Amino acid sequence: MIATEIKKGIYWVGAIDWGLRSFHGYTTSRGSTYNAYLIIDEKITLIDNVKVGFTEEIISRISSVIDPSKIDIIISNHGEPDHSGSLPAILKLAPNAKVYTAGPIGAKILKAQYGEMDLIPVKSGDKISIGKRNLIFNLAPMVHWPDNMVTYCPEEKILFSNDIFGQHFATSKRFDSEVDLALALEEAKQYYANIVLPYTKQANKINEVVKGLDIEMIANSHGVIWREHVSEILNLYDDLINSKKKEKAVVIYDSMWGNTKQMAQTIAETFRNLGIEVFLTRVDETPNSLLITEIMDSKYVAVGSSTLNNNMLPPIAGFLCYMKGLAPVNLKYISFGSYGWGGQSIEQVDNELKSMKLEQLLPPIKQYYTPSKEDLKNLEQQIINVFK
Repeated sequence: MIATEIKKGIYWVGAIDWGLRSFHGYTTSRGSTYNAYLIIDEKITLIDNVKVGFTEEIISRISSVIDPSKIDIIISNHGEPDHSGSLPAILKLAPNAKVYTAGPIGAKILKAQYGEMDLIPVKSGDKISIGKRNLIFNLAPMVHWPDNMVTYCPEEKILFSNDIFGQHFATSKRFDSEVDLALALEEAKQYYANIVLPYTKQANKINEVVKGLDIEMIANSHGVIWREHVSEILNLYDDLINSKKKEKAVVIYDSMWGNTKQMAQTIAETFRNLGIEVFLTRVDETPNSLLITEIMDSKYVAVGSSTLNNNMLPPIAGFLCYMKGLAPVNLKYISFGSYGWGGQSIEQVDNELKSMKLEQLLPPIKQYYTPSKEDLKNLEQQIINVFK
């Protein structure tokens, strides 16, 4: 396992998780990386580390540059186990290393997971010298844990951003210029939708700090490092933080006998005929993580379910639970579905969407058994009337 030099005297020493396919319910079809960085200076500094199970990999990469026992400083930007899991093992090799963490809450989180240890909490604006380089800390609480922070090296113009600007993207390449840019940005967008979205207000605060820094490289903790396309990832975050929307509708449904499916297809086709981009899917045909990515930059969402045992169908219920936790904003919605007996599912869907503080585009649309051509025409006209 060999380290990769990303700037003179600064090395990527992380790990590649080729097999990761789920992260807290987020479908990670391209795996991920756990990025950590070693700085060779008067004080040998390690920024972040890796998940348990990849400890030998990070130690091997560090050892390809320097004896791990010579590490003087460890920066813990974030205590989540995918970034801190190897800390106990590294401290055994470098017992005299000083560990800097994101304030008292960072220290609390690390101790709760790994037991008592000597930690140095820092606050925004604190700076340490490691020789010819300085490291400046800025706390970024709740992006996406209470203890997040970013570390900036002004001499190298590198921002060590931890989760911010990351992508769950396993690749043998380390830099944005070595992979397809559209793919890297799409993975960054999906990461934001599934990890950062509920904390957009907090993300905006640290984003404003980042805008004030002179940055040539963003060395994040998942995916590729931003070197050639720093402006593109910063622009993407501006759009996401400001909830920039497209004229787009996402239509999601589940159907027992195809009746709700007919309604979904009519709704989707009506939006399309109105010149609005459409994404249509049965809920179990697309991972929740991709659905929320589609919804994040859409103006409209339509969710439909037939009724089973006085309830909405379980896959729709599971999706709405996932969606609610990620708290998308500035959305107008339609709830719809077919039924044969009680028809409770449609109101349940409507109540869930309403509880997310979304705007109702139409009252709940209920269809008794199979829709006729006239029923579908009426459904189409209801939507058209909204946009007149």
